[in-house]
Amino acid sequence: MDVVIRNANLPDGQLGVDVAIEHGRIVAVGSQLPLQAAQEIDAGGDLLTAPFVDAHFHMDATLSYGLPRVNASGTLLEGIALWGELKPHLTQQALIDRALQYCDWAVARGLLAIRSHVDICDDRLLAVEALLEVKRLVAPYLDVQLVAFPQDGVLRAPNALINLKRAIAMGVDVVGGIPHFERTMAEGAESVRILCEYAADQGLMVDMHCDESDDPMSRHIETLAYQSNRLGLHGRVTGSHLTSMHSMDNYYVSKLLPLMREAGVAAVANPLINITLQGRHDTYPKRRGMTRVPELLAAGIPVAFGHDCAMDPWYSLGSGDMLEVAHMGLHVAQMTGQDAMRECFRAVTSTPAAILGLQGYGVAPGCHADLVLLDAADPVEAIRLRAARRMVMRRGQIIAESPCAHARLALPGRPGQVNFRLGR
Repeated sequence: MDVVIRNANLPDGQLGVDVAIEHGRIVAVGSQLPLQAAQEIDAGGDLLTAPFVDAHFHMDATLSYGLPRVNASGTLLEGIALWGELKPHLTQQALIDRALQYCDWAVARGLLAIRSHVDICDDRLLAVEALLEVKRLVAPYLDVQLVAFPQDGVLRAPNALINLKRAIAMGVDVVGGIPHFERTMAEGAESVRILCEYAADQGLMVDMHCDESDDPMSRHIETLAYQSNRLGLHGRVTGSHLTSMHSMDNYYVSKLLPLMREAGVAAVANPLINITLQGRHDTYPKRRGMTRVPELLAAGIPVAFGHDCAMDPWYSLGSGDMLEVAHMGLHVAQMTGQDAMRECFRAVTSTPAAILGLQGYGVAPGCHADLVLLDAADPVEAIRLRAARRMVMRRGQIIAESPCAHARLALPGRPGQVNFRLGR
């Protein structure tokens, strides 16, 4: 073997497992494998997982914080206005440089697959060209999937539909949309129909910003599910944000969830951003902002968590840490049961991997040897600590390492250091 990782815990609860790797793929998983390797790595009972996956991000805007100015109100609408001010001043090289820096952060965090929306409403398609180049440059170590995103509305913005089709022809992977930003509810519904029909004709996946609003009457997810069902797009459609669902009455949601399940529509919540941007018009009681994650899961609908933004016009924080995203999602959704917390870990690993259609993902024979070793014993501890990434591996090669989290102490009669792990 090229590599054998010894004594690892897996996210599914298996303990003390060995993982053997050859030619960039996992060839065996089991207890005390009787194999020799050129390199042996002792996991020491720590958690070994397939990489983190971000199902929803905006790489064209990332790390642009303060350009052309800071979002003073911190609101969604000011962020959109800021992006509109910034777009005419963008350069392709600046877009590439910022995106590559973020990709470096992502790799260090064990985040090896990102679905990024890219704005196509600029007729120059600078951001599309830039992110296609970034996708090419990082391909050896990070999977980037691009969504053609009409930020200003595919019917509302001049040339948006033409530009979207141009972007797809250039190599963008997924059809995007933003129906709640169209001028009317009717135009929003029409945009969903047009975009889904185009995706069906082209054999593409769909991922729409849908109902990112506190308005319970913003119900474009219903239209998206209907069109998915009508056009046979089952398993290829994602509704992102879905925040209006937190304001809908229970009776309507009881009808909506089975429709989504029947249509094979997945959901992506963005906990960091949803809890920050939604509910801004409320005093008290104040809505939490995120969609109904536990209810979606109970209905059999896949739910992933996305980072969405990092240091851009909408969000001044963020560092590419999907465990931070899972940590926020766990709290906002009040998912503190043991199974629920593990579901939050899956929401940043295996669930988004399935939504993106990643091939060879997992910790099993035949999968790519893309792995992350965490300074934690299990998924719950990993989320609690936002655990250090002891090792990040791509195709069997170590591409990033971080030290375990220790603090030195100088206290009379107490240990000389702590590592924040219970029982260690």
